[in-house]
Amino acid sequence: MIDGRTVLGVIPARGGSKGIPRKNLRAVGGKPLVAWAIEAGKRSQWIDRLILSSEDEEIIAAAKQLGCEVPFVRPHELAADLTPGIDPVIHAITQLPGFHYVVLLQPTSPLRTAEHIDACIAQCVSQKAPACVSLTRLEQGLHGIYRLEGGGRLTPVPEWPANTSRRQDLPAFYQLNGAVYVAECRWLLAKRDFVTTETVGYEMPAESSLDIDAEADLAYASFLLAKRVPANRDQESN
Repeated sequence: MIDGRTVLGVIPARGGSKGIPRKNLRAVGGKPLVAWAIEAGKRSQWIDRLILSSEDEEIIAAAKQLGCEVPFVRPHELAADLTPGIDPVIHAITQLPGFHYVVLLQPTSPLRTAEHIDACIAQCVSQKAPACVSLTRLEQGLHGIYRLEGGGRLTPVPEWPANTSRRQDLPAFYQLNGAVYVAECRWLLAKRDFVTTETVGYEMPAESSLDIDAEADLAYASFLLAKRVPANRDQESN
């Protein structure tokens, strides 16, 4: 609960995955990928109830073993390849009414921490915004990115003013990193999208923003988590 308002955490983890088969159960840093979302969500100081949404028996069993509540089985029609990502969240809100806020935690962001979750929630509340999503800054911005026009001609995207050449003078650009999505439940039911002109952004560092999308990402995430864990253990021992 934050500022007297209750928070529901939702981890969507379907069984089907074309890019990485059985992705949510694949080992990352010695644990199933979905475990990292569950552990971060359980450590959040603001999330009142954390649940998993899945149609897959094996994923449901794994989540329960990890101490995550699974109050319902997601309908199979909400777990298809072409199902919009917002639909399982809307389904969870309607199945578990009464919460002020909902937080979407996708398993594909194993480097997200409870601190990131809580900061995103707090920013949503403090700025009195209906929604807040996590972002990461594009290291190079859009400088040096081109479109190929007719005849293979290069056109910068966007077309910078001729007198803007120094990197530090270029505007900053951000992209969704998929780690944390927060919204007021009633607002989300009406908008059916976390990102609108009313949404505010919470910036996360690039090193915490890896989104698992390919086989190579699994190995890279394990490498980054291995570097992080010893540091955490050292802090705990002090």
